Amino acid sequence: MMGAPLDLVRRKSFVDSRIGGRGLVHESHQSPHGRGQGTVVVDGNGPGPPYPFFHDKPRFQKSIDLAHNGGLVDVDRSRQLRQCSRPCRKEEQLNEKLLLGVRAEDGEDILHITQYILHITHSKGYNYAPSMPEKPETPSDRDGPRRPGRTATGRGRAGRSPGRRPTAAARSDAYRHLINPFEPARVLSDDQVGHIHEAALGVLEDLGMRVLLPAARSILADGGASVGVGDDDAMVRLDRGLVEWAVDSAPSEFDGYGGSEARNVRFGGRNVVFAPVGGPPYVSDRDRGRRPGTIEAFEDLMRLAQSFDVLHIHSPSVEPQDVEPAFRHYRTGRAQLVLSDKMPFFFGRGTPQIDDAFEMVRIMRGLTAAEFSEQPYTYTVVNTNSPRQLDIPMAQAIVDFAKAGQIVMVTPFTLSGAMAPISLAGALTQQHAEALFGITLSQLVRPGAPVVYGGFTSNVDMRSGAPAFGTPEYVKAAIASGQLTRHVGIPFRSSNVNASNAPDAQAAYESMMSSWGALMGGANVLMHAAGWLEGGLVASMEKYVIDVEALQTFAEMFLPMDTSEPELARAAMEEVGPGGHYFGAGHTMERYATAFYEPLVSDWSNHGQWAESGSPTTAENATGVWKRALEDFEPPSIDPARVEALDYFIQRRTRAGGAPPVST
Repeated sequence: MMGAPLDLVRRKSFVDSRIGGRGLVHESHQSPHGRGQGTVVVDGNGPGPPYPFFHDKPRFQKSIDLAHNGGLVDVDRSRQLRQCSRPCRKEEQLNEKLLLGVRAEDGEDILHITQYILHITHSKGYNYAPSMPEKPETPSDRDGPRRPGRTATGRGRAGRSPGRRPTAAARSDAYRHLINPFEPARVLSDDQVGHIHEAALGVLEDLGMRVLLPAARSILADGGASVGVGDDDAMVRLDRGLVEWAVDSAPSEFDGYGGSEARNVRFGGRNVVFAPVGGPPYVSDRDRGRRPGTIEAFEDLMRLAQSFDVLHIHSPSVEPQDVEPAFRHYRTGRAQLVLSDKMPFFFGRGTPQIDDAFEMVRIMRGLTAAEFSEQPYTYTVVNTNSPRQLDIPMAQAIVDFAKAGQIVMVTPFTLSGAMAPISLAGALTQQHAEALFGITLSQLVRPGAPVVYGGFTSNVDMRSGAPAFGTPEYVKAAIASGQLTRHVGIPFRSSNVNASNAPDAQAAYESMMSSWGALMGGANVLMHAAGWLEGGLVASMEKYVIDVEALQTFAEMFLPMDTSEPELARAAMEEVGPGGHYFGAGHTMERYATAFYEPLVSDWSNHGQWAESGSPTTAENATGVWKRALEDFEPPSIDPARVEALDYFIQRRTRAGGAPPVST
């Protein structure tokens, strides 16, 4: 919570333990904690609840100011939780005579006092706006996503007035580049990891994979692969020596470049990159329900992604089905490049679309073809057609992106019991083999091309065949996948996924289990980090915000702990002494504004406040957050000449008929 904490004990001149001698404390009311006796006089109407209080308006004014600034008094006449976002004028303060004071002694339960103040102001319907400490307003103190040149951490509490977002800009900026400080979890011994790796090499050497793109087969053959097994000319087998060469060739870490230096990201090592939901055909929110994806919905999701610093790169957040496939990549590409300065995503749907995508990036980033080829400015995800098949557009995507030096995330779609063996070890072996195959192809195209090993192994409901996510099997597979990727020294991609049909408790716990497995397994990239619902069929606006809350929590966990001498708080311990409290200690007063993470969606009000506010659910609170984010959004500052050049390119290519996607 924000504002000065309650300082009712430290300042003895303010809290006079002998105030009861004025005859305003009735000894008939015993403090529930046995430390002092008292009553409350409100407008001279007699005694109230049994807490120690004093009848002194100036002292009351100070106490209630401090309580409000501590975030514990937060009421208006409509009984909605509100907050004052700026230094308030005197005429805005309490405008009715309220003769109430508070006395606190060492050992008093401070929460009872503040809860009573809250109760009184609720019951009298006051619109109380306190005097607050003067301080310059910073962009991070304003509600919603920050304007050009700034983005929001998304911190603050749903239900509060828009102004009370006590975000520290430095804290927000820290979310942009995350490093996981925790040692990766392990579910396999080193011997077991080696055993699965050797088994996967055996699969590639003896069984191989079917490759449907002739050009890819030629590249593999030229690199030493064996093409053609029996009557199947599309089968390709890889010698383990070739695979080991490819693994050594692939970089273990590399940078990805956005539209500004602040938006650059690093893949591999202990670095963590979050990307929102990608690819669902439907979008949903509480107001409009579940509906086919549109370009308007796609653009709104781009605005949300730009609004939160904890999301680092883009994804194809929803399929805009109101745009013809031949022109869809123009509209989605433009939305990513104009509404945001983060690294964009493009599907691998044939060379013509990929060439268009690369040209759009070059235009908006001001790059020559040679400059573009030197560093990765965009990425794609390649899903193998498990089991053991690579179709035409996916193989072509590996070739085209690797040739251009852009990022490929090779991700086998291995669901145990359906597209992979039902045993987890068997599914991991197949995943490892398929991932290594795609990685080998990328390195044969261009040694050193940036590539990411994707792990997506989970299980299915064996009664219905429906995918299941956030399961114990998924968590173990994610952790094991991290061990396998570290064994070969390649960055690791995992996912935040769930199978729920609504942004409910199931969605939350399945997503949290998926994310824990991924991040504690050492994932460098968490795809579908915000908004995934219905097993990937829906991009949910409410789930998006709820996930951002979880991502920011992870980000806070990743931030280093300061153990410098001032932070060890020896002086504060001496100041407070045994049996005291730290609400008003100097150490607290210096740090309270940014000491703790303040949630985006979580509601910490008590039951009475929550009920009077309409008993909002987490999803209802999330609706308010994404709406405010879209209302307040402004795109980053971009050279208008580049936007004009991009629009001219899109118009020219559209007139030429666009680029129909290539399918199998």
